Amino acid sequence: MRTRLLPLAALGVTAALALSACAGGSTDDGGGATDAEGQTLDVWIMQGTNPDSEAFFAEVGDAFTEETGAELNVEFVQWADAHDRFVTSIAGGTTPDVAETGTTWTAEFADAGALAPIGEYVEGDDLGGDLVEGLVESGTYDDELYGMPWYAGVRSLVYRSDLFAELGLEAPKTWDDIVAAGEAVKAAHPEMIAFAVPGDAEFGVYPWVWGAGGEVSVEEDGEWVSGLDSAESQEGIGFYTGLATEYGFSSAGATTWKETDVLDNFVQGNVAMALMGSWTPATIIEKNADLEGKFAATPIPGKDGGISPSVLGGSHLSMFETAENKDLAWAFIKLMTTGEFAEAWAEQTGYFPGQTSLLEQTLESDDPLVTPFATQMVDGGASVPVTPKFGAVQAKKTTNTAIQAILSGQKTVEQATADAAAEMNQIMNGD
Repeated sequence: MRTRLLPLAALGVTAALALSACAGGSTDDGGGATDAEGQTLDVWIMQGTNPDSEAFFAEVGDAFTEETGAELNVEFVQWADAHDRFVTSIAGGTTPDVAETGTTWTAEFADAGALAPIGEYVEGDDLGGDLVEGLVESGTYDDELYGMPWYAGVRSLVYRSDLFAELGLEAPKTWDDIVAAGEAVKAAHPEMIAFAVPGDAEFGVYPWVWGAGGEVSVEEDGEWVSGLDSAESQEGIGFYTGLATEYGFSSAGATTWKETDVLDNFVQGNVAMALMGSWTPATIIEKNADLEGKFAATPIPGKDGGISPSVLGGSHLSMFETAENKDLAWAFIKLMTTGEFAEAWAEQTGYFPGQTSLLEQTLESDDPLVTPFATQMVDGGASVPVTPKFGAVQAKKTTNTAIQAILSGQKTVEQATADAAAEMNQIMNGD
């Protein structure tokens, strides 16, 4: 199975879902979802690069209590710590009732037996025809739906438009344009990072792999084969890391940066260009109102033009098997992923909604901080391997370790990618 580009058709209405019996009971309005006074639903929501959402969930909690009688207990978990925390809680049987699960984790947690299938609930509320298919695909494991599409996001190139105007630059359309812009920024503003190259942010790596014609991992005759050590992938990774090691556009400190560090430094005015998510513009303005109108976005340029594919990421809301009242858990999931709260979340955060009907409204936007990300998602959205094993690759930080080794000068591009490919193959094909 090759890494799939996800054009508009693949982002649209889901034709069919393999729906299964849900272990948690029925969707009857007379059941435990609407008469749950005295009960509490425990929920984990991720945070990090998205805008502060405590006020939003306070409103959700009020609506949830009004609808069900139950209290909502939301705990915010940092993305960087979340995977290890999930693994620990699954092993100890201490998982929440519902949690936000990243799209590359849902299959992993379902494979571990931690998640409850939700297909019957989706079918019972007639929601299957209005779900973004790319999110349904990543939320499905062994023909069962375990992740309810909540939102999608994609990374594009974010740049300081005020500096570009000052220097007479246009938004980069090729890799050579990126270098030319970086050189101009470096000469005029040597105090700035012309292009941030974070060493601990794997989803910022894959666009350069795909943009050069490489692959992350493909399934051939039942076995996963990493493409990180191909000539194409090495060219793309070499270009990306070379922005730091060859051109000096980044900094030594960025070798250990996560995406949150890129965001923080952009907010502080230290970064001129970086790959950042569709959800970050709202956060940038929230944290530094002086930057409003001074930055813009553009799809990640292809090597010689066009668009380099970017990971179509996002999140599901998943129900855990430990949830005592699964009807109540579904009531929360439905409240969050459909209707007014789903629409409000998309508007406030810059994420793309998980319902096709709401997504179509977003794609019609002429907002200069929405349109480029929408173009990236529609014309250059891609998927990492949909398999529980890829979550283990992420947990091992296989790709990040390779990038850090290159940035720090410990390994050549060829050595680092060969080691990463071997480790990825071992993990993806292990028992």
